[in-house]
Amino acid sequence: MSNPHILVVDDEADIRGLLKEILSEEGYEVDVAANAALARASRARQIPDLVLLDIWMPDVDGITLLREWSTGAADGCPVVMMSGHGTVETAVEATRLGAFDFVEKPLSLAKLLRTVERALDAGRRHRQSGKLLGAALTAPIGKSRLMQQLRAELQQVAANSSPLLLIGEPGSGREAFARYVHEHGPHAAEPFITLIASTLREADAESRLFGREEAGAREQGLLEQAGNGTLFIHEVEDLPAGVQRLLYGVLESGKFTRVAGAEPVALRARLISSAQPGIEQRAGGETLRRDLLAHLNVLIMRVPPLREYAEDVPDLLRYHVDRVVDSEGLTFRRFSVAAQNRLRNYPWPDNVRELRHLVHRLLIHGGSEEIRLEEIERELAVQAPADEPLVKQDLLALPLREAREQFERAYLQQQLLLCNGKVGQLAKRVGMERTHLYRKLRSLGVDFRNISED
Repeated sequence: MSNPHILVVDDEADIRGLLKEILSEEGYEVDVAANAALARASRARQIPDLVLLDIWMPDVDGITLLREWSTGAADGCPVVMMSGHGTVETAVEATRLGAFDFVEKPLSLAKLLRTVERALDAGRRHRQSGKLLGAALTAPIGKSRLMQQLRAELQQVAANSSPLLLIGEPGSGREAFARYVHEHGPHAAEPFITLIASTLREADAESRLFGREEAGAREQGLLEQAGNGTLFIHEVEDLPAGVQRLLYGVLESGKFTRVAGAEPVALRARLISSAQPGIEQRAGGETLRRDLLAHLNVLIMRVPPLREYAEDVPDLLRYHVDRVVDSEGLTFRRFSVAAQNRLRNYPWPDNVRELRHLVHRLLIHGGSEEIRLEEIERELAVQAPADEPLVKQDLLALPLREAREQFERAYLQQQLLLCNGKVGQLAKRVGMERTHLYRKLRSLGVDFRNISED
């Protein structure tokens, strides 16, 4: 069996020479190309098992070359983009065109070799199954500093096999981030198994988690199915009490036994769990065992709500439009500037999930190529419940007077709670004269007497 063949495309001679030397020492056959013309010629002579492709080149850039290969070939050869400083966002964009992953310059030898191994493995699986498994398809999208920092943190925790707890609001994309961590870890080729905690019943939880042995036959449970990969537990607080006890025992001992089995099985999978904000304060009550949480949150990451990186909404809209068009064959539509600005200022109470559903509805309904502001306003016409937190209220959907009153009411109610219902403290806190504040509270319908009594 011949060694894998890798094509390196980069206009910098030093980079080409370094990569050829390193990869050759690892046992790979390496061809190099300084530009797109030479890359095309090399690929015409022999289809490589992997291409390492630089983004910026003098004649034809790497994105153009990637698009050409993605549309013109079905050989399943994975492409890993190489990006210098300031081009990481472009590399993330390239994953939408079919790139398997990207590595940053200056190159980290350890990450490069790990990415090469995973890409080659994905290429082999493609040739067997006809499907290329891209590693960065779930990468958090966006150019904001928050998203750049989040991507860097996710890649750091991916290298560690300790249990990880992702804390975020419903719809914020916690499972997508868990997949991103899995796909950037050392066991990316292993299974990623999802368990929705609320679907487990105590009656059959043990067999679902641990598997069973019956009449000489073995049935694998979720922990064994995950192998050396990842078991993702969605909303860990929804686990029944008996299941929490079982899971704690596994994490404490590092092994489990199949139902009706005799021999213990070592736990090899990495556990990634998701929970909603405030899980640490709620643990120990009726929802989640504190000792189980201590095993699950060895590593903790906060998944931000969409309203905290609203500047990335235009990128997310384009990304999900492309995905729906590609997956369902719907007619392409684009958001007008006014529509994008409106959605940047929308609070997204259901986060990225709500954005994804909005895009889906707009494409299903169809219409002119441009999605205009009026269409967006119609889609957002159903208001959030009145008791939504202030940060989740769509004040832009209201006339100025109503928006101001709604803001003032929610603001003063929250401030009054912080002051334990004491209007005197509230007056000092918000900088208002007490008589004027009483008048304002009455006009807004804020019942400060009940708050004080509570």
